[in-house]
Amino acid sequence: MAKDMTVPCEDGLISVRVGAIIMKDGKILMVSNGKNDYLYTVGGRVKFGETAEEAIVREVEEETGVRMEIDRLGFVNENYFYGDVPSNMGKLIYEMSYYFYMKVPEGYSPASNVFLEEGNKEFLEWVPLDTPVTMYPTFFKSELQHPEQLVKFFTTDERKKEIT
Repeated sequence: MAKDMTVPCEDGLISVRVGAIIMKDGKILMVSNGKNDYLYTVGGRVKFGETAEEAIVREVEEETGVRMEIDRLGFVNENYFYGDVPSNMGKLIYEMSYYFYMKVPEGYSPASNVFLEEGNKEFLEWVPLDTPVTMYPTFFKSELQHPEQLVKFFTTDERKKEIT
């Protein structure tokens, strides 16, 4: 099986990731791991040899149990942040993420609200965009209130604590 496109670079990591925008009834489907105080998108790392589009279809099916089609690319996020899980704790990570709007089938519901990722339980949650919990990417809360039919590019840099 192909490996995730996360590679060491000096003392940090370079990663290519995809995320799904799955919206229903004004809520977005997000993931928590029960350990951190934030939510993140359904999705994961692109595997070497697959496209971002192939990766998001695979990741959505792996995490929700339902195969979905892509509607369109919505956002590209260039992101510097520090790792917070044992495998990358404190390491600087440079990540390129592609966020795709998915075609959500009528009456859609995940096959299960719990899945395993690298041996750890993760949980799916339908979340209103105005929820007070932190969600990543942070621009989702404002951008998904009024989605546009264009691709937006964001740079997020935890080293500077700003978003441009």
